[in-house]
Amino acid sequence: MPNFNPISKAVLVICFLVLNACQSQSRLISGELTTRSEENLKYYLYYPEGYDSNPDDEFGILLFLHGGGESGGSLDDLTQSGPPKMLVEGKQFPFLVLAPQNPHKKKWWNTRALIELLDDIIKNNRIDSKRIYLSGLSRGGSAAWNLAVQYPEKFAAMAVVCGMTPVPYAHWIDKNMPIWVFHGDQDQVIPVSESDTMVKKLKSMGYSVQYTRYEGVGHNSWVQAYTTEELYTWLANQKRK
Repeated sequence: MPNFNPISKAVLVICFLVLNACQSQSRLISGELTTRSEENLKYYLYYPEGYDSNPDDEFGILLFLHGGGESGGSLDDLTQSGPPKMLVEGKQFPFLVLAPQNPHKKKWWNTRALIELLDDIIKNNRIDSKRIYLSGLSRGGSAAWNLAVQYPEKFAAMAVVCGMTPVPYAHWIDKNMPIWVFHGDQDQVIPVSESDTMVKKLKSMGYSVQYTRYEGVGHNSWVQAYTTEELYTWLANQKRK
């Protein structure tokens, strides 16, 4: 084994420490990556009476977003609640109804994919771009709020049922878009305080908001909300300025 004198040992120790410090030094680099995200969205599309017999007319369209219970399964699962359920029961709507399915059981809605789907449907059908309506329940209600925040000039009106709300971004929502909120005061899944807080915030900022707060009703407030006939008359009467 080599025999180092004290000075040589000191030099070696210093060199080791300097080298080790250089190797563990933090770094900041710049980079860029173009990402691609694909989504497979199955959907139901309802055409109202008169669509085929009036080829020169344009119609409104309702984008309906279901809750978590209908995610990731069969498309037929959508017929368990909301407008799709009413359609299979024979309900007639005065506008088209687009009801996509979230393909992921445990993931949130992909809002960018939803807008791509909606734009494609609008492009290929006789739809009045000033009469695009939005509604959702539970997880779909949360997605409806997010769409209103991200695409404030897209929708003519919105109805949200028991959804979580992005209160800090309330001022991003279009002030000219009428909103109707529904929630049960006994909701144990998404507390009614979510809607209470958002409605209070929006009203304090001068937004046009209706609030139906059901007493003694739990998370399934959509049962009453979507059987409110006035809701569809109200939606059909809205048009973007």
